[in-house]
Parts: sequence; C-alpha cells; structure tokens
Amino acid sequence: MAAGEPIIRPSSIDHPLYEQVVAACRTVYDPEIPVNIFDLGLVYTIEIDAENAVAITMTLTAPGCPVAGEMPGWVADAVEPLPGVKQVNVEMTFDPPWGMDMMSEEAKLEMGFL
Repeated sequence: MAAGEPIIRPSSIDHPLYEQVVAACRTVYDPEIPVNIFDLGLVYTIEIDAENAVAITMTLTAPGCPVAGEMPGWVADAVEPLPGVKQVNVEMTFDPPWGMDMMSEEAKLEMGFL
C-alpha cells in the first residue's frame, strides 16, 4: 500500500448497482449478533467495475469467528443473483481490524450501545 492511500479502499458508490449490492449485503447476518453485516461495519469496500463484476472486501468481528470460512460464500450467494451482476468475488481481510466504532448508528441502537 502506497503512502497516503486509505486503509480501506473507497466503494463504487456512484455505480447503478451499488445500492442493490448494499441491500443484498444487509440480508446476511453474523449468527452471533442480531445485526446485518453491512450495518455492523464488516463490509469495508464494494467495488463494481464497468463489466458489473463485484469485488467485496470484508472482515469479521474477530479472526477466530466460527463462520470465518462460510461468511464470504454467504455474501457471494446474496449478491450473485442480482440482475446485472456478472460475478462476485469476496475477499476477507483483518487489516484494519474491525472495531465497534465501525457500526452504523442503527446497529449501535439495535445492540443497546446508544
């Protein structure tokens, strides 16, 4: 990573499929926490290229999470059926590590932190 680059790459928020991909990510839940992975802040980046290939970089609440091996597949299974999506690649990272400050206001409210 070059100096000055953001730790988390920016998402393709201007792409027409972005909101649909976010909505699909919101259908996936961490089994131990009653909040979807997007609002938990586990989805770091959603990149969508000109061919509508979707690359998602995500993390888990902890590296030892019992569903670590399954979660990327759950996310891909939620996003792939969307009309127009060519393919989905889900990459797991623990850099930067997830923290509760990454949760949305809704997630913090749901979990009683607000």
